[in-house]
Amino acid sequence: MDPRSLLADAARDALTFWLPVACAGCDALDTALCEGCRRALAPQPVRRVLAPELTVTSALVFAGPTARIIRGLKEEGRTALASALAPALRAVLGAIPPEAVITTVPSTRAAFRRRGYRPVELILRRAGHRDQRVLRLRRAPRDQRGLDRDARRLNVGGAFVARGVTGLPVVVVDDVVTTGATLLEAARALRDAGAATVVAVTLAHTPRRGGL
Repeated sequence: MDPRSLLADAARDALTFWLPVACAGCDALDTALCEGCRRALAPQPVRRVLAPELTVTSALVFAGPTARIIRGLKEEGRTALASALAPALRAVLGAIPPEAVITTVPSTRAAFRRRGYRPVELILRRAGHRDQRVLRLRRAPRDQRGLDRDARRLNVGGAFVARGVTGLPVVVVDDVVTTGATLLEAARALRDAGAATVVAVTLAHTPRRGGL
């Protein structure tokens, strides 16, 4: 693991520790994460077929305290929450073959400048894995929030390119899957770069009407 990444993680976590805190999941005072909200992060893996050529396994449901905790990490700078989220991600990464390349869906430069860190990569490191960064952005798509399925697909179309995966199985990791448009585009780029197989893993999935 990169020593600079470890130092940056430690500095961010120390800052979070000294600031006044409330539970990220329920606002209970004087705790970063209460026991009830920690229990809500117990993995409940769900497998979903996004397309004939791509399945995604998600560890948690993006709702209630879990959604608030993930937003706390992504939007409020509460990087210490990555350690609480890591076991759920580790649980759905447990069966991957040792030769597999693990990569995350890349953040835009604007998002990285705003946060100062990459949330998915941070959780992945806390889960004991390294992002091999074989995916990169060819162009920066718009924020997907508020877009319907077709608009999301058009928004990310052609956004990614990949390299260094010829003949290798690849696991692509993201934080939350909604329609799957981003993961499908990432998988397309990985297959175009020669990946032998591509599967997707996410920390959470957004519940769909009528169930999965």
